Amino acid sequence: MHLEYIYNYDIRSSYLYAPSPIKFLSSFTMANQEKNLLTKVKNSDKTAFQQLFSDFHDTLFRFVAYRVQDSDLAEDITQETFLRVWKNRKSLIPEKSFFSLIARISTNLCYDHFRHIEVRNRHEDQIPQFGKSHFDDPEAVNQAEMLQEEIHRVVNENLPDKCRAIFILSRIENRSNPEIAEILDLSTRTVENQIYRALKILKKHLKNYL
Repeated sequence: MHLEYIYNYDIRSSYLYAPSPIKFLSSFTMANQEKNLLTKVKNSDKTAFQQLFSDFHDTLFRFVAYRVQDSDLAEDITQETFLRVWKNRKSLIPEKSFFSLIARISTNLCYDHFRHIEVRNRHEDQIPQFGKSHFDDPEAVNQAEMLQEEIHRVVNENLPDKCRAIFILSRIENRSNPEIAEILDLSTRTVENQIYRALKILKKHLKNYL
């Protein structure tokens, strides 16, 4: 497996990828539109909240779906994220990136889910397994599928939160670096550095596949 596979790896899947509704206008215009919407939401404007939901739902859904690998669960977490935004709307800071906020909330919800799964699996491990066939042997899995699973694991377990968010936006959403910088209210150089960091971590953990 060549290193280029990691650098050019497209981790989108059919149910994750679709054109995003977010329209990238000029940096100044987009920032001001988002700020105005957040200000209105903070003042309990439901129409403004519906607009934010419409603008960011699909992007957040795919961000979460890559983490949990389950479309139904991803939709539940996405809905819960927006619900928490509305419940805590008075604490919104309109000057700060909205996607950074919902990415953080959804990430915490994902962590809650993973902790629940870990506890459940601990109990299930104590129950004898019957009827397991040889088709369940991980060695029978295609190497490409194994690599995809390992990339998914490394992204979820080894990348820091900011680095993970940028990497997923880049690879799932196919966003350019300037677009990611705009979404997360970061400099383009920071985005570039974080993508480089993500690839370096992936290379380290996937050395057995290279």
